[in-house]
Amino acid sequence: MPPHPETWLRVTPDGLFCEPGGFFVDPVRPVERAVITHGHSDHARPGHAHVLATKETLAIMRARMGEDRAGATQQAHPYGETLTINGVKLWLRPAGHVLGSAQVCLEWQGARAVISGDYKRRHDATCAPFEPERCDVFVTEATFALPVFTHPPAGQEIARLLRSVALFPERTHVIGCYALGKAQRLISLLREAGWDQPIPLHGALMKLCTLYEELGVQLGPLTQATVAGKERLAGAIVLAPPSAIADRWARRLAEPIPCLASGWMRVRQRARQGGVELPMVISDHADWPELLATCTEVEAQEVWVTHGREEALIHALAQRGIRGRALHLIGRGEGEEE
Repeated sequence: MPPHPETWLRVTPDGLFCEPGGFFVDPVRPVERAVITHGHSDHARPGHAHVLATKETLAIMRARMGEDRAGATQQAHPYGETLTINGVKLWLRPAGHVLGSAQVCLEWQGARAVISGDYKRRHDATCAPFEPERCDVFVTEATFALPVFTHPPAGQEIARLLRSVALFPERTHVIGCYALGKAQRLISLLREAGWDQPIPLHGALMKLCTLYEELGVQLGPLTQATVAGKERLAGAIVLAPPSAIADRWARRLAEPIPCLASGWMRVRQRARQGGVELPMVISDHADWPELLATCTEVEAQEVWVTHGREEALIHALAQRGIRGRALHLIGRGEGEEE
């Protein structure tokens, strides 16, 4: 009988450790060997000796951390190609979260586990879509694992934004969004909706947008909002970090309308507390129905939950005959993505 993954995948203070393979998945402290699911700061930490990830994730890590901190040695691994490490078979599947994001698929002595990292199931032209992988144990996130979190279609939220722009042509709509993944997805959604004007960006977003284009993701004309005059930004859609939309930086814009794109905008109190006039429920994480559907789709007998609303998801899975376990990993969900 194949060994249960709980006998060879262990939770340690450094993170999830594959004992026979001798490597960690998304470790929170510097380790000898790390496999990284994606470039957000609560998953990709600096200082590892050897890092394996997709080429896009490695490029993002170098851009954010510097060449010398993204791994002393870096191994780019393509989706779908199997590698054997000390008898453990490893391959990556797209996670659909951000550019380069991957699920880590492991098989040892006939037992298979899949570590999802963060993932979403919605259309996103800026990254490869999620691919389900059958497994015995599925390690899932649970950022939005409550029934209240059912995300509307992203195109519907973009349409609301464009209606507001048409209604207030003299004002600037400034959208708070994170630099990695969310900014580029919003740009792509705007282009799909027919918005072909140059999109002004806060300087903090420009670097990763440029990197996305270098990696083959076309975003259309972009400008730097910090060098544009207030009058030129009337009627514009400006993207900025969430911290900037209520900052004095935003006050230089033309009668700014603060917007924020996040799954948390489903909670009205969060929008009010942040002074958000136009909340946009656009998330790069799976919502409640998608989490349940994914856990069923991969046919896992057991699901381990790494962070988020663990108890609610475990209870719902039990009603579907799937065993659940909370891993209580340290440092998850504390990055900048949501």
